Amino acid sequence: MSQRNTVVTDQVTDCPLPEVLRLIGDKWCIQILVELGAGPRRFTQLERAIEGISRRMLTLNLRNLERNGLVTRTVHPDAPPSVEYAITPLAEDVREPLELLAEWARRATPALIAARQEYDARPRGL
Repeated sequence: MSQRNTVVTDQVTDCPLPEVLRLIGDKWCIQILVELGAGPRRFTQLERAIEGISRRMLTLNLRNLERNGLVTRTVHPDAPPSVEYAITPLAEDVREPLELLAEWARRATPALIAARQEYDARPRGL
């Protein structure tokens, strides 16, 4: 995935909703923000907590969220240095709706799967 595809443009539009949905509507961004909503995390903690995400995808998404003011990156001068990520007040505003959406997804998954199976089992014709 190119860097161009992972960042929201600097262009301001009359309707900001599509731009915001491109930013936080990504499956990884939502999971990152929900996980960081529980408190600051190191990179490896995020990587372990978010099933299926690659290191590269986590890095790209964290950079994008940081660029857009939703995540902060703090380098601690330990030996070796450690990096910690946290959500910003801007992200805190959207955290509750994202957590509700994540909870809905967990509850709705069986019904979604059943609906797909029912639809796929229907005979197709004109």
